[in-house]
Amino acid sequence: MSQSSNAKLEEDAGLPFPKPRDIPASSPITWLKKGFSDLRWCPIPSLFYGFCFAGMGLLITFVFEHAYEYTMAMASGFLLLGPFLAMGLYEISRRRELGAGCALTPTLTVWRRNAGNIGIFAVVLGVVFLVWARASLVIFALFYTTEVPNLTGFLSQVVKLENVEFLLVYFGVGFVFATIAFAISVVSIPLMLDRNQDAITSMLGSVGALFRNPGTMFVWALTVVILTLIGFMTFHLGLVVLMPIIGHASWHAYRDLIEPLP
Repeated sequence: MSQSSNAKLEEDAGLPFPKPRDIPASSPITWLKKGFSDLRWCPIPSLFYGFCFAGMGLLITFVFEHAYEYTMAMASGFLLLGPFLAMGLYEISRRRELGAGCALTPTLTVWRRNAGNIGIFAVVLGVVFLVWARASLVIFALFYTTEVPNLTGFLSQVVKLENVEFLLVYFGVGFVFATIAFAISVVSIPLMLDRNQDAITSMLGSVGALFRNPGTMFVWALTVVILTLIGFMTFHLGLVVLMPIIGHASWHAYRDLIEPLP
């Protein structure tokens, strides 16, 4: 093994465990303001990622319009995999902090900085998504008492609270999977990008930040869900702007939640 590799291993081994901080419940508002400021500072690269998210949303809606049991699983996966897909947005915010300037190209390959650990995290999050997708299909098969509707029909049933047993089971199980995904991903990727932290430590640190600030994290998770739903309900156009703001805000959430290195 080369001297540079040995030095890198020693450096990583010396990283302290991420220490969470207590933050006020109003912090998500501050994060969103900072996220919007980052969007204004670097609009074109940020909106590039926004259009990517919007394109994913359109693909989910149109491809699976008449098989909504798959659409719900894919839409849920959209939320589960969001932190991984937002790496470029985290990097834009990080570059602004460092005074590195606004640029798109360096953010496209930012995963190379800690590729192995980001890959491990992606596998973990992917497994959560695949299990949820399968669970979603099973719930539809067992509890959906009428013919599976298209997108409009399904939303109509949700609004009218028809087939209540199915809705309770579906959203109850979905909440469990979403909580797991949210807990392990709140600050995981920012830690891996910013400190080259290993995947396991990053996920444990993320869970620790959530348990240290459960109220604030609930407000933040609810905010993300509401903004994402608004993006979908505006024919995905809202995703172009809202997803970059959420991505940038998530970086600032990491900064507030975790004690900085000495």
